[in-house]
Amino acid sequence: MKLKPLGDRIVVKPSTEEEVTKSGIVLPDTVEKEKKEEGEVVAVGSGEKINKLNLKVGDVVIFSKYGGDEVTVEEIEYKVLKDEDVLAVLEK
Repeated sequence: MKLKPLGDRIVVKPSTEEEVTKSGIVLPDTVEKEKKEEGEVVAVGSGEKINKLNLKVGDVVIFSKYGGDEVTVEEIEYKVLKDEDVLAVLEK
């Protein structure tokens, strides 16, 4: 990837899961629905605040619903988030 975050920012690839209704109907991506609020960290900036969070590439994080900026690189969508947009890390 050619995208490197500056300062207290990280680059996250949002999770994309098929949404299934209770009755088992799979909703395609064309259906208007809420965006996922979690994703995998693919790059970490070198800022002091982001380093205190001890995030590393491969971590799965939960972030603010409307936080960050969407960017598309090589036809893949990413979110560039500030340190304050990261709410939690999902532990495996």
